[in-house]
Amino acid sequence: MARFYEQHGRRPSRAAGLAVAVAMAAGSAVMLTAPAAHAEVIDVNYQCKTPIGNKGAVSPIDIKSTPSGGAYKLVMSFRKGVSSSPVELGKGAMKPSALIQLGGAESGTVPVAGPPNDQAIPANTPIKISDLSGTYTPKGSGKVTFTASTLTIKALGTTTTCTPSNHPKPSLSLDVKGSGGASGGTGGSATGGASAGGQLPQTGPADSAVALGTLGGTVLLAGAAGALWLTRRHQRV
Repeated sequence: MARFYEQHGRRPSRAAGLAVAVAMAAGSAVMLTAPAAHAEVIDVNYQCKTPIGNKGAVSPIDIKSTPSGGAYKLVMSFRKGVSSSPVELGKGAMKPSALIQLGGAESGTVPVAGPPNDQAIPANTPIKISDLSGTYTPKGSGKVTFTASTLTIKALGTTTTCTPSNHPKPSLSLDVKGSGGASGGTGGSATGGASAGGQLPQTGPADSAVALGTLGGTVLLAGAAGALWLTRRHQRV
């Protein structure tokens, strides 16, 4: 850029430099004020009541989120099996579901569910839980935490219920902005669904990003207008 000015006999004006500085400041403001999200893998000690007695196992669990309009798709993943069966479970014989406990700015639970097992599970081996998914719609605004809660395994006409016994920490926290509308339960509304896989936590709902982009654009336009005024004033002088 400096060589261009030297070849054409011009030097960059202070007004142009000011416009560039304002544009950079606007971009920094958008980056620094983006809503926060935090996720981590948490060990959950599940104590399970099975038809043949009590069993226990620790599984690392993570909860991921993806903004979808005014809601969030949640995916709960298990890194290890948490129970076992004395007989082989054929393909499609086991159906898992769970609850995610809300905390912070909201209360209540979000139901999540997963597809039946896609492969046979041998007898007396850990039951690998597929990814469980559901939808969370915030009612209020603020920081909301998501913690693994009760796990339910249905297989061969029986039901196994597993409850965390170690008071696990939240696996996910989000800064959310609610619509203020009616919702199910005591907190944000939620629905369960079957899904595999997930995405990394996002930094906030899409409307927040739009608002921040609008703010950055407004600051940039103001800086450009100031630079134009300074340029015209310099020419008159």
